[in-house]
Amino acid sequence: METLLSQITSPADLKKLEKNQLPQVAAELRKQIVATVAKNGGHLGSSLGVVELTIALHRVFDSPDDHIIWDVGHQAYAHKLLTGRQEQFNSLRQFNGLSGFPKREESDYDCFGVGHSSTSISAALGMAAGRDISGGDDKVVAVIGDGSLTAGMAFEGLNHAGHLKQKLVVILNDNEMSISPNVGALSSFLSRKMTSDTFIRFKKETEHLLSYVPGIGRDLVNLAKRAEESLKSFMTPGMLFEGFGFDYFGPIDGHNIEELTATLRNVAQINGPVLLHVLTKKGKGYEPAEANPPKFHGIGPFDPETGEVSRGQSGVAVTYTKVFGDTLIDLARGDERIVAITAAMAEGTGLKKFSEIFPERFFDVGIAEQHAVTFAAGLACRGLRPVVAIYSTFMQRAYDQVIHDVCLQNLPVTFALDRCGLVGADGPTHHGTFDLSFLRHIPNLLIAAPRNEVELQRIMKTASMVEGPFAYRYPRGSGVGLPLSEEIEALDIGRGELLCDGSDGLIIAVGDMVNEALVAARDLSAEGFHLAVIDARFIKPLDENLILSQVEKVPFVMTAEENSLQGGFGASILELISDAGLTIPVERIGIPDHFVGQGTQTELRTQLGLNADGMVRRVLQRSQFQKPKATTA
Repeated sequence: METLLSQITSPADLKKLEKNQLPQVAAELRKQIVATVAKNGGHLGSSLGVVELTIALHRVFDSPDDHIIWDVGHQAYAHKLLTGRQEQFNSLRQFNGLSGFPKREESDYDCFGVGHSSTSISAALGMAAGRDISGGDDKVVAVIGDGSLTAGMAFEGLNHAGHLKQKLVVILNDNEMSISPNVGALSSFLSRKMTSDTFIRFKKETEHLLSYVPGIGRDLVNLAKRAEESLKSFMTPGMLFEGFGFDYFGPIDGHNIEELTATLRNVAQINGPVLLHVLTKKGKGYEPAEANPPKFHGIGPFDPETGEVSRGQSGVAVTYTKVFGDTLIDLARGDERIVAITAAMAEGTGLKKFSEIFPERFFDVGIAEQHAVTFAAGLACRGLRPVVAIYSTFMQRAYDQVIHDVCLQNLPVTFALDRCGLVGADGPTHHGTFDLSFLRHIPNLLIAAPRNEVELQRIMKTASMVEGPFAYRYPRGSGVGLPLSEEIEALDIGRGELLCDGSDGLIIAVGDMVNEALVAARDLSAEGFHLAVIDARFIKPLDENLILSQVEKVPFVMTAEENSLQGGFGASILELISDAGLTIPVERIGIPDHFVGQGTQTELRTQLGLNADGMVRRVLQRSQFQKPKATTA
């Protein structure tokens, strides 16, 4: 039987449906989203929570002529389904498939590419200002979650929007704030009445008339405004947004399509910045996601009947994230100065258990990476040893704070960069491929990367003993399966390790690429080529003596890293060799100078040659290493 959803190829088709058909569309959207995410993984809870809001937005606004900007964008699955991408939806987050986030080159309906939080208001304001400069009449809408409002950038956007007074609608998608049903219902009623054409016209006319009352007119207008503001602030958090210069309305039920549609039509007519506060439930319509929103925020493949996550084939090896979390607990037991900081990612960074064991030494600052780093600097000034655990891709947001507030003052702050390198299906916005490049040149900062889980333990122990800034990076996924150390031994700062000797060439690698280099050396040995392999361990400082002593023994050098080649680890080896006055061919394996798409880590590494096979191919392509042909007598 044909579904209503299958008849919708664009928002124009959605507008043709009767109001009583929309709940069925919502149900079909949820069914399709659950089925696809169960197979591919993805951000489920947030997308299920905005189904009705998405329907209402595309009923009221004329996208893509009107512009809808989704903050972060992991809640945009229903948006994709309603804007002509149903046939491709089963490729969501797959290699060469649909992105898990809005992407400009994917569709005209994706007017702004996103992936990191708290950008929507600033982007929407820019579009609104651009519209007014060019004389357009389109409408601009930003949809931002309450979590994203913890970032300073969102408030910078609000502040500027209130100053410019451009016509703009900001929808606050609130799925966490606890507001009682009675207050919500009353506030919903008020919001719809206060956004109606009649009320707005009455409000303006009343202000105009009162202002002409001789002697006290302006005082009467101010009194009426204060009465209105007192009523709003008594029942809603509207005064905060009114203080930024927005007309505030809400909160309203984010799962009532009729109410959403009516309110959106009203606020869309208001000249100036408007904030509509919408209450939604994360995971709405799928019981396992409603019961456990953190689990279903970002999830791998799962059984849609039970909600149980499908287990991969990773064997007994634990993830680097778990090793980090457990090791930090062990270190904290022996050092009361250690505190842990995360930016709204306690589960993702492995710090949930730490927060339960040491609640007074754990800080979740929300989506506010800049604040997290400077907050850590303040803690360090008071003799503590803060460990800031942030995904590599999100550390980009705190670049200035790392330089100015931590490294310039040489404070003992440790940066634990999870998800470095290629992370997989979340694609270019989430790959951690730039951290070595943007950290390596900062004075006072030590940088290291482990090749396995035991090395991660040793690097963490080392970092806890350093009287200055330290950063270590580790990849997404499992280690190599080594038994973890009960007694962790620290490393000598800047000391690498020669893992195998050889005279035909030298591979210098860092992080997980060291393991691939060892496999490549083994495979090349079977071909008659004997390559030495160095685990540099430290990107800064380099083990100059070890590296240069081996460079002088071989005819060529290869570097391997899962980071951008521009300014990365390989570049540091080139600099070292050049500064030493040596001349030798150097092959660099790493991330090329373009943004890498989505796919599994294995698919992407194969595509880019970031594995043992890629190293072997590169070595064999060099003319001086061509295997001689066999001769016959």
